[in-house]
Amino acid sequence: MEKVLVTGGFGFIGSHIVEKLVHHNYEVAVYDNLSTGSINNVHSKGLAFFDSVEDEGALEKAMKTFKPDFVIHQAAQISVQNSVSNITNDARINIIGSTNIIKLSQKYGVKKIIFASSAAVYGNSKIMPIPVSHPTHPLSPYGVSKQTAEEYLKLAKELYDIDYVILRYSNVYGPRQTVSGEGGVISIFINHVMQEEQSVIYGDGLQTRDFIYVDDVASANLQALKYNGSGTFNISSSTCTSINEVFSKIQSIGKQNVSPIYQPAKDGDLKESLLCNKKSIQKLDWQPIYSLEKGLTNTYDYYLKQKDSILPSGKEPTSVLK
Repeated sequence: MEKVLVTGGFGFIGSHIVEKLVHHNYEVAVYDNLSTGSINNVHSKGLAFFDSVEDEGALEKAMKTFKPDFVIHQAAQISVQNSVSNITNDARINIIGSTNIIKLSQKYGVKKIIFASSAAVYGNSKIMPIPVSHPTHPLSPYGVSKQTAEEYLKLAKELYDIDYVILRYSNVYGPRQTVSGEGGVISIFINHVMQEEQSVIYGDGLQTRDFIYVDDVASANLQALKYNGSGTFNISSSTCTSINEVFSKIQSIGKQNVSPIYQPAKDGDLKESLLCNKKSIQKLDWQPIYSLEKGLTNTYDYYLKQKDSILPSGKEPTSVLK
């Protein structure tokens, strides 16, 4: 049985990846500091390490104990705004954390690193949808840190012969996503519709995004493990949807009709974001199977069942770690 270490495995996306791996008979260990994740996100029992990827000593202890064949590196600082306000912290987690993964993967014989990157590496583009061959020009420290980690992985292949697969996610949504962090607009809207509260839409709402359901993202990670060699791929629906349209669909699902509040657009907010997934479909033998309607319905139903714990903060009490 092949072993996979998932950093950030108790988080929104990571927990879905863990479940997918367990279902496909991989032996899985989770490495997570629970800064945004929750141990309640993963129902399967297995080995878990509670620390930060930027702590090389703690990470080495986990690698030495588990001896993974593969690492799926999901742990990250994910907020664009936080990366702007604290550029050093963003670099410490996203760059140093990634180089620690590379260094220890070489030391303990890891075959391949799967890395969660982002559409943020592209910046503004006049070409839509954006292919993976498009030049990168990130507009935030977050985008720069993701791009930098990508370059380290490419060097690691040349220097240490560690295979890599870089997955550039578009806007991921689905069950377990919290209201904090980037890409949380759907979970925020759902929360407001359930509470019959007004939602805020920044700008005119005509800006578009490429929304991808989290289970499709988990499937892409599974296919990346099976991929023969190294490469970079966009993981997206390749479908643009306006923020107004998303809000309208959620209102329809929730059978509510509370009008949103429109406020000025945020600085640096992209008007359009759309990634081309043709290479992923052709080379990874992967394609998204969830329509936006199906994904939104699943997500809404998930939060409806939470009742008293709608959209939890994700933080666990200290006693959980003991």
